Parts: sequence; structure tokens; C-alpha cells
Amino acid sequence: MNSPTTARDSSSPTRIVARSSMMDWIRACGLSGLAGMKIDKEELRRRLSMPQYLRLAMLDSIKKKDVDGGDEHFRSRSSDYDGTVPQSPIVVFINSRSGGRHGPVLKERLQQLISEEQVFDLLDVKPHEFVRYGLACLEKWGNNGDICAKETRRNIRVVVAGGDGTVGWVLGCLGELHQKGRDPVPPVAVIPLGTGNDLSRSYGWGGSFPFAWKSAIKRTLHQATTGPICRLDSWHVVLQMPGGEVIDPPHSLKATEECHFDQTLEIDGGIPDKVNCYGGVFYNYFSIGMDAQVAYGFHHLRNEKPYLAQGPITNKIIYSSYSCTQGWFLTPCVSDPSLRGLKNILRMYIKKARCSEWEQIPVPRSVRAIVALNLHNYGSGRNPWGKLKPEYLEKV
Repeated sequence: MNSPTTARDSSSPTRIVARSSMMDWIRACGLSGLAGMKIDKEELRRRLSMPQYLRLAMLDSIKKKDVDGGDEHFRSRSSDYDGTVPQSPIVVFINSRSGGRHGPVLKERLQQLISEEQVFDLLDVKPHEFVRYGLACLEKWGNNGDICAKETRRNIRVVVAGGDGTVGWVLGCLGELHQKGRDPVPPVAVIPLGTGNDLSRSYGWGGSFPFAWKSAIKRTLHQATTGPICRLDSWHVVLQMPGGEVIDPPHSLKATEECHFDQTLEIDGGIPDKVNCYGGVFYNYFSIGMDAQVAYGFHHLRNEKPYLAQGPITNKIIYSSYSCTQGWFLTPCVSDPSLRGLKNILRMYIKKARCSEWEQIPVPRSVRAIVALNLHNYGSGRNPWGKLKPEYLEKV
């Protein structure tokens, strides 16, 4: 599906272009039905844990940032290894700063249920390091004839314990595998620790961290290895900043040199000599205007003063404060209320499928934000589409 959209300031050529692809996503069908099911801790560990030599090899490759960094564990593999291939290999990425006080405790619990080497704290191990070195280590030795490494790489699944931003970060890094022909891309499940958790909610993993979390974590891990896999659109966004302006973007956007203007668009004043470009992927939604300013402000506040963002309730209060104090007044013309709104600083064009012409979309004076949604949940569970029919939910 190719449906690029473009938006730009009427006085500058800042543009956002999007295109979509598909990513694997584990759907938690029937997760609530597991509430009364007793899951044996040791049996779960046997199914999820990789052999020790694989775990250590992956970890060393990641720490050394070298695909060959774990070779010694393959060469010195214990003679008592019986050749058993893990039934449901899994790795977990956890943002220990999410979920307030639950983050560190949840990390310890996950390490007990699986193994210490298969639970990665995002403060220490970044998802792109796992993709480029950890998975590459398994691929190398799988190609060299290690059956356990080959089958583990083929069947591995990923669980992300964090909010929508953390999930999107991990998904974006896993997307490198498809781009480079390193299939299969591991499907992803979620333990919701964020504020909105719209990705998690849309795919049945819940909209908040469960109160009875110890038993819920076992059910989530069980379902992550057995749940059906469905597909999720991913959208590649390119942001072009005129005049060499530098921004401090979140994890989803990275500086890139791949920046091309669409020659069919007329740009006031011509194309500038220097343009800084940022590219990334989104899976839930992206926005322009008030909604974007509020999220951007919260992102920087959390980085500068992490002690203020200690859990979903506190975060929602901070979001509300941003919305009331600055979001509604997003405009460079704060001195003249009549000029407020995106209409005065934005031009938006779309190009429909199987159409070569760009069509300008009028922006009403009252509009303060434009949001491109990829899910049926937005803003902590709000449904802008109305009530969905059951048959549609089964097709998402």
C-alpha cells in the first residue's frame, strides 16, 4: 500500500512523507480467557529459555558490538548439551523507567521466569544492537551448521515491556531485518507500561499494567509464544527541515541523508541550499500541531526531569497540563488570536492511490492538530472511528 502524505509550512519547505509496509504482530486473542488457567513456572521456563551457550554468545556479541564476539561459547560448548532445541525461544526488552515503581521489580521477575541473559534493559542494550549483533550471531552459526542456533533464530519471538514509544522503537529496529533480507522478522508482543498504550490495547494486550501482575506476566509470556500472528502497517516518515535547522527528535526519528523533494510540488521561494532530514517509522499515529507539541514537550520534560514522570496517572496529569497551557495556542502568532490555528502555518497535500497529481486539502480555521492514525485507538483508548463492528475487529 502506497499512500504518501505531505505537509509543509506556507513559508518553508518542511515536509513529511509517509509510505507503509507490513510488520508481524502477535495478537493476544483469548488473553482474558487465560485468567483462570494455571501456568507452571518451571514448565514455562523450559519452553522459553535458550541453551546457555546461545544466551552467552548473543550477550557477548551485543556487548562487544561484534558478530564474532560470542564465538568462544560455540567452540567450548559443554559436552553434556543434549542438543535440545528450545520450543518457544523468547527475548524481552524492558524499559525499566516505565511503569513507575513497577519497572525494576518487573525486570527481576522476568529474569526469574526466563533467564537473565534473555531480558534486556533498554538502558543497557539498545534494540538495534540486538538486531545487528545478537541475531546476527545466531544467523552466522546457524549457517555454519549449528541446528539449535538456526532453529532459535527462525522461531524467536520478542516481548516489549514499555509504552507505545518503546514498542515503536523496537519495531523500527526489527524492521531493519526485512529491509536487508534477513527474514523472518520476529513477531512482537507487549506488556503495557506506558501512559496511553494504544498499540497494546488495539492488539488485545491490555491498556494498563495489571494489578495482579505476577500471574498476569506468566499468562502474557505463555500467550506470546502461542498467540496467532497478524499484520500491522508501518509508515516511514521523512521530516525535512529548511535552512539547516537542527532538532532533538525522539528515538523514532534519526538524522538521514536520504532526503528528496517531490519535483511535482510547487515550493514558495525555491528549494533551500541546505536541508536537514530526519527519518523514522511510526506504528500508531503521527501528528502535526497541538497534539505533536504536547507529546514533544512531555518527551523533553521526561528526559530532563525523569523523577516527575513516575507512572501512568502522573503522566496523564502532565499531559493534561501541557494541553491546557500551551497545546491549544500552538502558533507563531500568539499576539494575534485571529491568526491562531494550523490554517495559517500549514499547507497539506495528498496523492491518492493510482493518481499522479497532488491534491491540496483545505485546513479549516478551527483546526489545531492533524493526526494520521494507524490504529482504532488513540489518546489512551479514545476511538475516533466510532464503535467498531466485531467482523472488522477480526480482520484488523
